[in-house]
Amino acid sequence: MNIRKNDSVMVIAGRERGKTGKVLRVIPEREAAIIERVNLVKRHSRQRGPQQPGGILEKEASIHASNLMVMCDKCNAPVRIGRKALPDGKKVRICRRCGETLD
Repeated sequence: MNIRKNDSVMVIAGRERGKTGKVLRVIPEREAAIIERVNLVKRHSRQRGPQQPGGILEKEASIHASNLMVMCDKCNAPVRIGRKALPDGKKVRICRRCGETLD
C-alpha cells in the first residue's frame, strides 16, 4: 500500500469525494485506512459504568485505499506515488508530479 499513517490524503471517489484529512490508522489486511473526520458513522453504545456513558457516538469508518490519493506538500494536490532507491540503498516514496520525496 502507498498510504501510511500520518499521510495527508484526499478522497477521490464515493460519498466523501473531495474531502482531505490525515490518516489515523492503516488496515493492510483489508487495504483500507481510517481518515480523520471523514466517513463518519453513528454507533449506538451501551453505558459501561459512570466513566463511559452510553448513547449515539460518531466515529470514523474505514475507506478502501483505491479511493484515496496522497497529497503532496509541494504540489498541494493529490498525486500518484512512485518509488525510488537512494544511493545508500534506502527506498523512498516520491511524488510523480514534482519528484519530491514524501517520506
